Amino acid sequence: MGDGSQGNEAHRVTKGERVAEWAGGRLGVYTPRRAKSRRAFPDHWSFMLGEICLYSFIIIVVTGVYLTFYFHPSMKEVEYQGSYAPLQGQLVSEAFNSTMHISFDVRGGLLIRQAHHWAALVFVAAILVHMMRVFFTGAFRKPRELNWVFGFLLLVLGMFGGLTGYDLPDDLLSGTGLAVVNGTILSVPIVGTYLSMFLFGGEFPGNDLVARFNTIHVLLIPALMVGLLVVHLVLVLRHKHTQYPGPGRSNKNVVGLPPKVRAVKSAGFFFLVAGVVFVIASVAQINPVWVYGPYRADQVSAGSQPDWYMGIADGLLRVMPGWEIDFWGHTLALDNLIPLTAGVGLFLAMGAYPFIESWVTDDDREQHLLDRPRNRAVRTAFGVAWISFYLVALIGAANDIIAIRFHVSVESVTWGVRVGLFAVPVTAYAVTKRCALGLQRQDRDRVLHGRETGIIKRLPHGEFIEVHEPLGPEQLHVLTQHEQYKPIGPGPAGDGGGPGTGSRLAQLLRARLSRSFYGEGTQTAKPTAQEYKEITGEHRH
Repeated sequence: MGDGSQGNEAHRVTKGERVAEWAGGRLGVYTPRRAKSRRAFPDHWSFMLGEICLYSFIIIVVTGVYLTFYFHPSMKEVEYQGSYAPLQGQLVSEAFNSTMHISFDVRGGLLIRQAHHWAALVFVAAILVHMMRVFFTGAFRKPRELNWVFGFLLLVLGMFGGLTGYDLPDDLLSGTGLAVVNGTILSVPIVGTYLSMFLFGGEFPGNDLVARFNTIHVLLIPALMVGLLVVHLVLVLRHKHTQYPGPGRSNKNVVGLPPKVRAVKSAGFFFLVAGVVFVIASVAQINPVWVYGPYRADQVSAGSQPDWYMGIADGLLRVMPGWEIDFWGHTLALDNLIPLTAGVGLFLAMGAYPFIESWVTDDDREQHLLDRPRNRAVRTAFGVAWISFYLVALIGAANDIIAIRFHVSVESVTWGVRVGLFAVPVTAYAVTKRCALGLQRQDRDRVLHGRETGIIKRLPHGEFIEVHEPLGPEQLHVLTQHEQYKPIGPGPAGDGGGPGTGSRLAQLLRARLSRSFYGEGTQTAKPTAQEYKEITGEHRH
């Protein structure tokens, strides 16, 4: 009895230690305090993408604070008496009236409004591109899985922050978009009606919409984003920076600039980003609410388009057939529910990917050296397929504009997008994978035979050959330093079995995924030292 209890207790402690070890490796909460060492920051242009996110967020906050001094988040109707003559005397909401006041009567108000909007677009674009850089180079691997999740949450919050801010002016364009949002919410089974009533304060559009969205946009979302940014930056500093492979670079060091030099460059880059945003805001008009007019529930703005980051949702809605089914006396609006599920699933797949790859590779080591995308053919192909699906859906969001500009029917564009949503990602995956494998074979050939010099030599028996020059140590290191994983077997021999790995079905799924990632036809074997010696020896003879 006593021995069995001790055994069970030891088993429970082992599980707890395993959880603590996992958290400590990612958060550093259980690691001892290390002596401060000279920190280095890699100096590669791709790391600036993360800085663009941070600096554009600062611009959003600063300009947003300025706008709150003049904006009135109320849907109470007033008579417009501002400087814009075509709307004078019309009944508008206080939100629309204050937006017009900012645009035409507040000194610099229109510039700040447009800089705020452009900075939001730049922020979401930069964070998406930054995440794609992290994805393709494998910078999300241990110990940075949680940092990937925080970045993913920042992307989602940025999208919803843009959506709520886009709807605050209470103009016809934003109202049209809100009607679409309301229809999507209503399609959620069981709770959709309650969510709509809670969000809009009653039957759409309600009377509390702007006030509620203003609270979400000004207080809730920024507070969450600041918290995520702080944690994200703390973890970046704790785990040290990743770096691209090269001579002298390993998982135990960082080669780059000292903190003071990096700080000076970052400060200059901040002013450059701010300058670009304000130049764009001063020359490129965006969201001219006076052209659209105030929102009216019985009107729809023709040619309405959402901001690009919400285009995937609008595109999926536009190309979905108008399917509905009756289920137990209730109507399921599949024309809204299926696009909502597909869009959410697309982003959840991106957020969960680091944990999926970690499970498939069974690699629990810390990784601080980045991958070359070509050396992870399946991952790179998945990323390109994801982006292609996004872009096709974005095209669907502009099906009416495309039809008008190119003088084709809307139905033709819609059907093209429908086919493209299935065909393009599959094609992109196959083509990208083949290109990556081709580049791997090219790297293998360069390692074994050297680079082409362009010098033609005639051999004694009359054959003409091109002289190859051996690669230098630096090039050889970059082309051969990467590790190639082996697929995991379905049983204990492949470290895929045992009592702690789950059911037999999970083991088989893991083995199959592992073969699809690293099995035959997914990577080109890199040259071994023996092959290199044999080839170079033949060249010498």
